[in-house]
Amino acid sequence: MQVVGHIDKAGGTGPNLHVSLFGIFELKCPDGSVTLISNRRARAILAMLCLVPEQSFSRRYLSKILWPDRFEAQARASLRQCLSDLGKFLAPINGMILEVNRSRVSLNPAHVTTDLSVLETALKESRYGDAASELNNIGSKPILDQFIFGPEFELWLNTQREAIHRRLHQAVHVALKNLDQSGDEKTYAELLAAWNFRSPATAHKSSLGRDESLARLAVLPFQFVGENSHRDYLADGIVDELITTLGRAPELRVAGRTSSFHFKDAKMSLPDIAQALGVDHLVEGSIQLQENDMRVSVRLIKGDSGFEVWSQRYDGLADDIFALQDAVAQDVTCELSKVLKRTLDAPGGRVLTSNKNAYDLYLQGRSLTTRAFGDGVLDTAISLLEKSLDIDPDFAECWTALAEAHVYKSVYTPCLDRLTECEKMAEHARRAIFLTPDQGHARAMLGILKWTKNDIVGALDLAFEAVRLEPTNPDVVIRLGSFLLYCGRTRQALPYIEAAIDQDPINARNYAMLTTARLNVGDIDGSIAAGERMRELGFPAMWLAVATAASGDTERAVQQYRSTRQLMNTVIFPPAGSTPMSPDAMDAYWLMAAKGVCSGKAQDRDIYCNMLNMLHATLHDKYDPTIVLPAIWMGYTEMVFKTLGERITPANFFGFMQIWSEREPVRQIWTHPNFMTFSKNIGMVKAWEKYGWPDLLPRPASID
Repeated sequence: MQVVGHIDKAGGTGPNLHVSLFGIFELKCPDGSVTLISNRRARAILAMLCLVPEQSFSRRYLSKILWPDRFEAQARASLRQCLSDLGKFLAPINGMILEVNRSRVSLNPAHVTTDLSVLETALKESRYGDAASELNNIGSKPILDQFIFGPEFELWLNTQREAIHRRLHQAVHVALKNLDQSGDEKTYAELLAAWNFRSPATAHKSSLGRDESLARLAVLPFQFVGENSHRDYLADGIVDELITTLGRAPELRVAGRTSSFHFKDAKMSLPDIAQALGVDHLVEGSIQLQENDMRVSVRLIKGDSGFEVWSQRYDGLADDIFALQDAVAQDVTCELSKVLKRTLDAPGGRVLTSNKNAYDLYLQGRSLTTRAFGDGVLDTAISLLEKSLDIDPDFAECWTALAEAHVYKSVYTPCLDRLTECEKMAEHARRAIFLTPDQGHARAMLGILKWTKNDIVGALDLAFEAVRLEPTNPDVVIRLGSFLLYCGRTRQALPYIEAAIDQDPINARNYAMLTTARLNVGDIDGSIAAGERMRELGFPAMWLAVATAASGDTERAVQQYRSTRQLMNTVIFPPAGSTPMSPDAMDAYWLMAAKGVCSGKAQDRDIYCNMLNMLHATLHDKYDPTIVLPAIWMGYTEMVFKTLGERITPANFFGFMQIWSEREPVRQIWTHPNFMTFSKNIGMVKAWEKYGWPDLLPRPASID
C-alpha cells in the first residue's frame, strides 16, 4: 500500500489539514496558509474523499466519473498521473492524508478536518452557538462549487448535496427543539436565523424547531362599505397590516400582498382563489365606516370547500384602528389553532405610529405605491408619504414605504434622473433602518444603490443580511435571488426565486426572473411555462419570446415579442424625453425589434443594432433599458459594454440576468475577450471572489 503524505521525524503525525467544502474548494495548511490544487481533477479526488470520508473509491470508478469521454485505458493512465500529482502536492504537509493501493483510494479522516465536519460536530456535541457561527461563516455557499466533469459526476455530487442537506436539516431540527425546551431563546433565534440564511427554500416550507407543518393562509382584500368611498384605502391598510402581522407568526405562511390584492374585485370562487394562491385557508371581510365609527367583519374560510369556519364582528372607532387590527390578527390565529387542532403562537402587534393623521396619510400613499403604474400615481404617493413623515418623523415603516416609492419611480416611469431617485431611496431606507434596525426590506433596497456604485459585493452583503432578518418576506427573498442571478449564480439563485414565487405566486414581475433563470440552466420548456404565466398576469412577453426563440420556433417568438406593443403606456413607458410615436410608427418599431431579437436572421439583427446606435446617440438616458435589454439578447457586446459598463441604473441593472445563457448570440458577451475587464471594472469580479464564480465561467488562474 502506498501512503501519500509523510510521518514526522518523531514517528507521529503533524497537524491536520483543514478543507473548505462550501463554496470554492480550498485547503488551509498547518501553517495557516490557504492554497488551491492547480490540477482540477486531483482537486476533485481530494474533495470527493473529504465530502464522504467514510467511503473509499475504486480506481475504476474515479477514472470513469472524472474522465467520462476517454477510453478506459486512457482514463486509468490519467488517474495514475493525477494521483502522482496529488501525492507531490500533499507530501510537504504533515499527516498521512491518503491511502492508495492497486484498486482503491481512501482518506485518513483522522488527519483532515472540513467546515462540514466542524459544523456537524458542533451540532452533535450540542455546541449550538458554535454551530450558528459556523453556519453564518458558510452562508449560502453551495457544496463544492465550480466542480463540473459531466452528467455522472453531477449526479453523484447532487446526491451527496441532498444527503448532506437532509442530515443538517435533521440535526438543526433536533438542536432547535432542544433549545426550545431549555428556554434558550437567544441561541434558538441565532441558530434559526443562520439556518434560514443557509436554506431559504426550507425557511419557506418549514418552520424549523416545530414538528407540525406550516398552515398556509391568504388575507383577501376587504370590501369597503359606506358613503366615504374616498377612504377605501382604510380597507387596504387593514389587509396590508394583517398580512404583515400574521406573517410574523412562526407556524403560519401568509401569501404575499401582491398576490392577495390581485384578487380584489375578482369574480372567482373562493376555492379557486385558494388553489391559485396555494393556501389552505382564506381570510376575507369588510369594513363599514360612518363618520368615525368603524365596523370590521371578518370570516375565516376553508380553502378547499369555501365554507366558513368562523366569523366575528368588531365595532370601534377609526381612531382605534391599531387595536382593531391586533384583535383581528390575534383572533384569526386563535381560530386557526382550533381548526388545525394545534397551538399557533399569536403574532405580536406592531407599533407603527401613535398619530392617526400620519397613519391615514401613510395608508393613502402606500395604497398608491403598490399600484405603481399610472400618470402621476407615484408622485402623489411620494407627496402623501412625505406629509405623513412631516407629522411623525419617527414613523419607520413610512420611511420604508417612501424608499420603495422612489425605487418604483426610478424603474417603472420615464424618469429623467434615475440615479437621483435612487439616492433619495437610499436616504429614506437608511432612516428606516436607524429607527428600526431589523428592517430587511430597507436593506434589500439599499442593495440597489450599491449596484449603481459598482459595489456588487456590498449589494450582496445587504441582500443576504436582509434575508437573515426577514426570511419569509417574498420581496426580500426575491431581491437576493435576483442579485445572484445578475451575477451569473443561476443555480444558487433559483431556490430563492422559487421560494418567493411559492409565497407570492401572482406577482408577475418575479416570473421574468424565473423565465430567465430556467433558460440559463437550459430548461427551455420550464422557461416557456414561466413566461406564459407572466404573460397571463399582464406583464410583457419579451422574456417569453426569447425563450420561444431558443426553442427554435422563431416565427412564434417574433409574434410574442411584437405583442408587447399592446402594453405601451400601461406597463411599459417610452424612454424619458423621447418624442411620442404615431401608432403606425410604433407598430413598425416593434416589428423591427421583434425580428432583431427573435428571428435569428443576421440582417434583422443588424437593422435593430443600428437603431440601438441611433437611440444611444439621441435619447436623454443613453443607458435606458430599451437599449440595454435588446443589446444583450442580440449579443451586441459593444453596446452592452458601452451602457452597463459606463452607468448602472435601477432600471437597467436587471439586464445582467440575461447575459448568462449558453445560447447564441448571447454567449458572445460572456465569451468576449474583454468581458473579464468589463466585469472587473463594474465590481463583478470582486463579488465572484467572495460569493462564487458564475455557473458558466471557471475561475481563471489570474485576472488581468
